[in-house]
Amino acid sequence: MSDTTPSPQDFATTVDQLETIVERLESGELSLEDALGAFEQGVRLTRDAQQRLDTAELKVRALSEDSEGRLNVTPFADIESPKDDTDEGKETPPW
Repeated sequence: MSDTTPSPQDFATTVDQLETIVERLESGELSLEDALGAFEQGVRLTRDAQQRLDTAELKVRALSEDSEGRLNVTPFADIESPKDDTDEGKETPPW
């Protein structure tokens, strides 16, 4: 693995690193060369983060689809919440 390739890390760490890079770039204190290097690192991290999001979306879809490829939506179990007098006369959401 080369020095320019980020090591595998969790998504939150990637986002934290991106935020740090953005702060450094916005500070205006970096030289042109350092700013370019930080930008390149940010692009790599952004692509890595997007790939992770895409992979997670595919996993969620695979777990949520039925055998015919339709989304299998299962509502949460009905949980009885305590009602008070202020709830009367108000519409409740469909979920």
